[in-house]
Amino acid sequence: MEIVSVDPFYLKMPEITHAADGTQDTFLVRIRTDDGVEGWGESDASPLVSMAAYCCPMSHGNIINIRESLIGESVDSADDVRRLHAKAIRNGLDIQQIHHAYAAADLALWDIVGKAQGVPVYRLLGDGQSHAKLPYASVLFGDTPAETRELGEGLRARGYRAAKFGWGPMGKVDEETDIALVAEARAGIGDAAQLMIDAGIVWGEDADTAYARASAFADYAPTWLEEPLYPNAMDAYASLTARKPPVPIAAGEGAGQYRQAEDIIVNGGVQFAQIDVGRIGGITPAYRVRQLCEERGVQYVNHTFKSHLSVAASLHVFATNAEFGLCEYPAAGSPLSEGLASHVERGADGMVCAPGAPGLGVTVDIDAVREFHAPVRMEVDGTALGFDAP
Repeated sequence: MEIVSVDPFYLKMPEITHAADGTQDTFLVRIRTDDGVEGWGESDASPLVSMAAYCCPMSHGNIINIRESLIGESVDSADDVRRLHAKAIRNGLDIQQIHHAYAAADLALWDIVGKAQGVPVYRLLGDGQSHAKLPYASVLFGDTPAETRELGEGLRARGYRAAKFGWGPMGKVDEETDIALVAEARAGIGDAAQLMIDAGIVWGEDADTAYARASAFADYAPTWLEEPLYPNAMDAYASLTARKPPVPIAAGEGAGQYRQAEDIIVNGGVQFAQIDVGRIGGITPAYRVRQLCEERGVQYVNHTFKSHLSVAASLHVFATNAEFGLCEYPAAGSPLSEGLASHVERGADGMVCAPGAPGLGVTVDIDAVREFHAPVRMEVDGTALGFDAP
């Protein structure tokens, strides 16, 4: 199959707020082949910055845009997807957003090959049976501890057996408030559920405060304390994990390429590596991180706070490893993220599985794409760098 079009789209809600809510907009890519096979992918990235990586004029041999790298290429197998990943990253060596932006194209190419071969993506990645994962509802802390408890009670009523609360006022008031937020999250979701706490990088490079909070939170038995420090604070992470805090440390969602994920695992010493296929460059490098986690005895967990297109893509990466049993599952997304694609539904037992249909296994709702599409025009020397309508 020959790639004949690579179409990037900017989708957004009518209003964007300062809330740490990545479902308010998204960057979507559609790739089509001459055989009529169509694939879709999503990046968790700044849409217009990413779009530039698909159409910026060539500056020299190390700044060649993604569309130029892909159009006219053949894509018939998993090896082709990996080859094109390497080509596009090499051609865009000096485009700093290249990995982040290319993630959507990588997902779309895996989608195409899976559809063409009639198999789900996890089968393309290797032999093995798909295993169910426990989805943890991913929400932001309420503005107050009381609101946080209400959120937890709502999730418990919806049948969730695990939940993660993050960002919001955590770390921005005082220690008493931080502890109250965690206490009320636990009270809301119940003692039987798994509870995860996402600090939202609030303590920067302050490993001492992160350790103190982990110790204080231990009474509420969280599964992990997530991203207490900046993504690149490797010395601080190493210092924190070396002290063996009573709550395991999770991080990795900020990894924009494989090397950064390797750094947080090998040098940062985290016990849970949270990888976002829409940031690290797609399924191709995410699967390499999965393999590294298997080698190092670290738990691989997806980071996903986008649509179910990204949820599905994330699940395929680690579907065949029964030991990696948790899945981040957005539970309070915007109408955009909720309506963009068919859902990876929870089963009667509350578990989720990687879709078994060909490709990524979910269907993009073109009406939703059109509803939230924000047309973009880029022009150089009077010449428009055109984009197809959805």
